[in-house]
Amino acid sequence: MLSPCGRAALAFMSLQLLLWRETVTIEVPQDPNILADLKQPPTIIKQSVKDYIVDPRDNIIIECEAKGNPVPTFTWRRNGKFFNIGKDPRVTIRKRSGTLEIGFRNGGRPEDYEGEYQCFANNVYGMALSNKIVLQVSKAPLWPKEVLEPVVVTEGTSLVLPCNPPPGLPPPFTFWMNSMMMPIRQDKRVSKGLNGDLYFSNVVAQDANNDYSCNARFPFTHTIQQKNPFTLKIITSRKVSESTPTFLLPLGSESSKMVLRDEQLLLECIAAGLPTPTIKWFKKGGDLPGRKVKLENYNKTLKVINVSEEDAGEYVCMANNHLGSIRHSIFVQVKAAPYWLDKPTNLVLAPEENGRLVCRANGNPKPSIQWLINGQTIDSSPPNPSRQMMGDTIIFRSVQIGSSAVYQCNASNQHGYLLANAFVSVLDYPPRMLGPKNQLIQVVKNNRTFLDCPFFGSPHPVLRWFKNGQGSGLDGGMYRLYINGTLEIKRARVEDEGTYTCVANNILGMAENQVRLEVKEPTRIVGAPQHQSAIRGLTVRFECKVKSDASLAVSVEWMKDDKPLYLGWRMKKDDESLTISNINEGDEGIYTCSVKSEIDQDSASARLTVLDHPDPPLDLDLSDPAARSVRLTWIPGNDHRSPIKEFLVQFEENHWEPGRWQDLATYPGDLNSVILQLAPFVNYQFRVIAINAVGQSKPSAPSPRYKTSSAAPDVTPRGLQGWGSEENNMEITWEPLLDLEKNGPNLQYVVWWRRKDSDAEWNNITTIGNKVVVQDTNTYEPYEIKIQASNDVGPGPESNVVIGYSGEDKPTNAPTELRISKVDSTKGHIHWKPVDLASVQGEFKEYRLYYSRESSHVPGLLVRKENKTKGFYTTMAEPSAILSRLVPFSRYKMFMVVANNRYEGPPSNTVEFSTKEGVPDAPPFFRINRRGFDTIHLEWDKPLEPNGILIGYQLKYQIVNASREARPQIETFHPNVTEYTMRLPDRSTRYRFYLSALTQVGAGEVFPEDSPFFTNEAYIDQVDIATQGWFIGLMCAIALIILILLIVCFIKRSRGGKYPVRDKKELPLDSVDQKDPDGSFDYHSDEDNKPLQGSQTSLEGPVKESDDSLVDYGEGGDGQFNEDGSFIGQYTVKKDKDETEGNESSEATSPVNAIYSLA
Repeated sequence: MLSPCGRAALAFMSLQLLLWRETVTIEVPQDPNILADLKQPPTIIKQSVKDYIVDPRDNIIIECEAKGNPVPTFTWRRNGKFFNIGKDPRVTIRKRSGTLEIGFRNGGRPEDYEGEYQCFANNVYGMALSNKIVLQVSKAPLWPKEVLEPVVVTEGTSLVLPCNPPPGLPPPFTFWMNSMMMPIRQDKRVSKGLNGDLYFSNVVAQDANNDYSCNARFPFTHTIQQKNPFTLKIITSRKVSESTPTFLLPLGSESSKMVLRDEQLLLECIAAGLPTPTIKWFKKGGDLPGRKVKLENYNKTLKVINVSEEDAGEYVCMANNHLGSIRHSIFVQVKAAPYWLDKPTNLVLAPEENGRLVCRANGNPKPSIQWLINGQTIDSSPPNPSRQMMGDTIIFRSVQIGSSAVYQCNASNQHGYLLANAFVSVLDYPPRMLGPKNQLIQVVKNNRTFLDCPFFGSPHPVLRWFKNGQGSGLDGGMYRLYINGTLEIKRARVEDEGTYTCVANNILGMAENQVRLEVKEPTRIVGAPQHQSAIRGLTVRFECKVKSDASLAVSVEWMKDDKPLYLGWRMKKDDESLTISNINEGDEGIYTCSVKSEIDQDSASARLTVLDHPDPPLDLDLSDPAARSVRLTWIPGNDHRSPIKEFLVQFEENHWEPGRWQDLATYPGDLNSVILQLAPFVNYQFRVIAINAVGQSKPSAPSPRYKTSSAAPDVTPRGLQGWGSEENNMEITWEPLLDLEKNGPNLQYVVWWRRKDSDAEWNNITTIGNKVVVQDTNTYEPYEIKIQASNDVGPGPESNVVIGYSGEDKPTNAPTELRISKVDSTKGHIHWKPVDLASVQGEFKEYRLYYSRESSHVPGLLVRKENKTKGFYTTMAEPSAILSRLVPFSRYKMFMVVANNRYEGPPSNTVEFSTKEGVPDAPPFFRINRRGFDTIHLEWDKPLEPNGILIGYQLKYQIVNASREARPQIETFHPNVTEYTMRLPDRSTRYRFYLSALTQVGAGEVFPEDSPFFTNEAYIDQVDIATQGWFIGLMCAIALIILILLIVCFIKRSRGGKYPVRDKKELPLDSVDQKDPDGSFDYHSDEDNKPLQGSQTSLEGPVKESDDSLVDYGEGGDGQFNEDGSFIGQYTVKKDKDETEGNESSEATSPVNAIYSLA
């Protein structure tokens, strides 16, 4: 029951909690510009560990780093008293830091500075404290000198060799070695304890040694010290007595152990006995914590890591051998140094806001909580009406400027302590935008997007968004405003594009920023790659077609198995595909097409499976041998991702066809062991070929040989028949047995025959061939025949009886009364009297009619005589048949014979007959040519076979239109007319013509033809244009005009194109003896080598000189031309040779130059 005072206090606290309204604390952004302006109390950010052990050979560095604004100053306390750093020359403090450095270059002992240190960081807004750092100097003392007496023990007893290492800081690590620096071998019988001693559960004679040495390694100084070695002597006996287990460690039946939470628990049990006992562990009341427990040192040590309260309890170790067992209980207690449940954190508040600091810790025993402010107790600090203490919580209400301070929470118990600094900073700060100015945000259409507007201010500003500078704040509907200032647009549309403005306000001012939003079409793969299976060596192509916003740059990358794909000569990509040529097994995998733009991406994957011929089967083995079978077993090879459909088993035998592999049988692809059915008397060797969808594997290695025993033949020879090669014999033939059907050595055949329908004895003969000839037979007589194969083992089965015949002879009789009736233009009915079948003297085959076309009734038509035959098989008493495919209007002869398989009989009477007139064949050709703009010309020839008297030709024609055909018109012509010219009413009209020849019987076969097309540029004529008169006349006129022009030019050139000779005479002469480098004379003047000076303006004006002369165009002559080629006689009277020779440089103008002058 609570007292009245207690109930009142509880009601008061409940009321306070109901009325409490805590605002959201301000989070200070890590913006350097803001942090530079923001005033904050100190915060410890780095310090040395609480238990600080240092190496005496090094300088001592005690770390203490803090931040704050203004920059904090640092002071230290040593062993609870102010540490005056300035008075000790060995001690310095780092600049803008609180870290101490103690140097011993100028002397001094590190041990003099051992003690408890604490750092204080201070500025005008408060003071932060470090942990109390206990500084100790590492020690590595020497082993005390001692004289160790030899240890003498009896074989089979237990032994402990003590180590007792010197105490060090931290404690050393111990191990045992011999004088050769080799570790002492440890096992279930011999092991080192946690205290460093060496335990022998029982000693054996081999343990005797004089160098058991314990070594201690000190971690800080990295030194190893060695104890004087033990000498161990063993007293042996013939019979070693066994003993029950006893514990060497721990002693007694129970003990206790205390361990701290989160540390490591080590429990140890070492037992003596012979035989060596086995150690087992268990925990009473539950199982060992399996995940945290580890058994070491041959089960002698139980280790539990990260100990927690539930690991407390009674642990039992049991040692046993076949003589008995012993137990020891260890009671484990778990204590705990203080640990945080709710660690206080910095608190940033605006004026008039509320807040609280919470400090909750736990431990065993439960820790006590003490609050400090700026390193002093709350009670000794000035009172603050806005602060209230409530146990482990400090509550702040309506804080004011100037209330900033650093609060320390100390939680401690007998196992340790925790110290945490948390400042309370009261800020007033106008709104400030933290993000970039006028940021451009691009978003994919129909996607959710966020417009960020980070801001800071104290008190916490109110933020609102506006679009395009208009309207009220954006929140609700398709918009959502977050407390950090981010505006969410749930589904971006094209109409959402624009400029968005965020505005932050508090009592100290306002700040704003703008964000421009652009909505883009999504980047999508519209043609994704598809899974493919392809055969090795082929080329595959993966498609990847992309659709994206035109304003965005898009990149396409390919990956294989989620790794970048390196392209080369085999792998090439373009904008829409990836092509891999000459694929192999290394190309198999998953190919991913990844498409990226600035704001989104898409990907699609497809698997490539590379198929190949299967590998050959392996390890062929023969088993279960039998007379005609054996079991063949093999191991299938790799199918290369294409399942094996079947196996082909082949064999080779070395007797008849050595080296030739033959197919034996095929088996389903899911079998690898089959029984092979074999033939006798064969020395087999087998191989197997695997077959999948790609093809066949290479053959396997051959199996061992397997030879079957001999047996009598199983089959009879095939193809048994008898026939006569002469009229008095019969040849009996058959197909010899195959090699694999012989079944044994010395194969032979027994052949029987006798006349059919007689009771005579069978005649027989034995042969190794495949033919027997029976002589002296009657003509065409039936025989019964049978055959049997045999070998050295015995005879095979007899064949069925077949009927054979002896040889045939010439038929003796001829058909009679051969005649023909009902003859028309192409066929007739023939009749004859049959012969007696006995006169055929063989197998009746047919009546054979011989007929030939002798001549045609068409005057002047020559025919080629050709003998033809036609057979008729009939046994009727009044036979008749139809003879067809005759040529009309022709004269024929025919006769008939009877035939057996070898001979024809004598001919019948010869019959002559004539076929009636028929319709003609089609003309051999029919051509249509255009001869003008409005006419076409038709040509044809007489039919090769008129089949009667030709009386003319019939021409049908009609207009052909794309939509319909007009009614045909008919023209007829006399038999001697073979061409026709037709005038066209419309030159663009096309016609279809049908030409046929006529006899009295009617029109013959029709020859159809279409008229050629007509174009607007020119008409089409299939006749050579060079043969047309108008073309020849046109060409002659053009040639005449050109000739006249050339003559006129020649005359003009001759009259005014050269200087007079008298003018030329006054010019200086060049020597005619000038020679070219090759020794030839140069007859040209210097003027000939000068470039042309302008062009001729008229025929009367000066003419350019030319290198051409009439010698190049005419016959030439000695008396007509000057040395330079001038035709002198045309210009001057006769002069002396000295005046003229070599002085004329004018040249006659050639026709080519005349034309050139006109140009």
